[in-house]
Amino acid sequence: MKKLTLLATAVALAGLAACGKKEEAPAAAAPAAAPVSEEVVRLGHVGPTSGAIAHLGKDNELGARLAIDELNAQGLVIGGKKIKFELLAEDDAADPKQGTAAAQKLVDSGVKGVIGHLNSGTTIPASKIYSDAGIPQISPSATNPRYTRQGFKTTFRVVADDVHLGGTLGRYAVNTLKGKSIAVIDDRTAYGQGVADEFEKGVKEAGGNVVAREFTHDKATDFTAILTTIKGKNPDIVFYGGMDAVAGPMLRQMKSLGINAKFMGGDGICTGELPKLAAGSMADEQVYCAEAGGVEGEQKAGLDAFKEKFKQKFGVDVQIYAPYVYDATMVMVEAMKKADSTDPAKYLPELAKIEYKGVTGTITFDEKGDIKNGALTLYTYKGGQREQLAVIR
Repeated sequence: MKKLTLLATAVALAGLAACGKKEEAPAAAAPAAAPVSEEVVRLGHVGPTSGAIAHLGKDNELGARLAIDELNAQGLVIGGKKIKFELLAEDDAADPKQGTAAAQKLVDSGVKGVIGHLNSGTTIPASKIYSDAGIPQISPSATNPRYTRQGFKTTFRVVADDVHLGGTLGRYAVNTLKGKSIAVIDDRTAYGQGVADEFEKGVKEAGGNVVAREFTHDKATDFTAILTTIKGKNPDIVFYGGMDAVAGPMLRQMKSLGINAKFMGGDGICTGELPKLAAGSMADEQVYCAEAGGVEGEQKAGLDAFKEKFKQKFGVDVQIYAPYVYDATMVMVEAMKKADSTDPAKYLPELAKIEYKGVTGTITFDEKGDIKNGALTLYTYKGGQREQLAVIR
């Protein structure tokens, strides 16, 4: 019993000693870095990815996708948030009604900016919808002058307009190709009629003679009546204001009717696809066209590198305007970076005064939203391949 009492006393004393000992606090953990929140920024693209010129609309869309992929790989932080860009691509089928529906859909989806549309006929009516919503729009290819002359602060384009393009082609037809009697056809779209009107003005300014002015529509396949009328005028040059999907069959029918005139057109026909659409009916140096845009000297190496990168990624050649879509997307995001905001109201002023060196050259805009010092590139075709003649500013 005495041993048990002594043991109990020892345990009690040990317990009291433990109670009196101050408990050591664990080491404080290092404060965790504040996580950077992610913001998904939606950008819209609109072009005709169905219908006769779907190959051109898809070309434009792929230019936007390449830019978006590269921007996301950069891990950009804007306004303290890591930005992930998402492309919302809509098909307008080159139809004005579908174009305005696509525009409204993008506005309702909360896009922060829009690249497009491809055609002037869809770009112009859609531009009011974007303007009313305060959303910047950069067209990579719409050339009708009216697009940027509506007084909207949200409209921009990265190529020269039809005044420059059509007029230059008209003067080239007379002064360089020595056209004596020139026939003009257009497809009655905003683009086709606009570029044909400016071409006709350029011909007359240069002292040339327009012997016929005819029109078709952008989905036509039979041109026998108008070409027969034109054949009676014996023109040495035929100009077509429209797209390659119509120009190809027109060239075939010209050949079958024995019309050996040179054939001219704007950027709508100036594609890598035209020889296929013409199905062997193009003679070397018969077709002359102009692309609204162009680079030369050291800049040409950068554009060639872009085209190679594009082909490696998508397995197809650039048709025409993919580089301009790519640059338009990059310019829009550059304005966001300068404003440190993806809010259209905040980055729009930066876009209006931007100066950006892209793969298509230096991009800066005038007070209307037109590119300053816009270039155009003249081409002909030899052996079924487009061959550059000159870059004109």
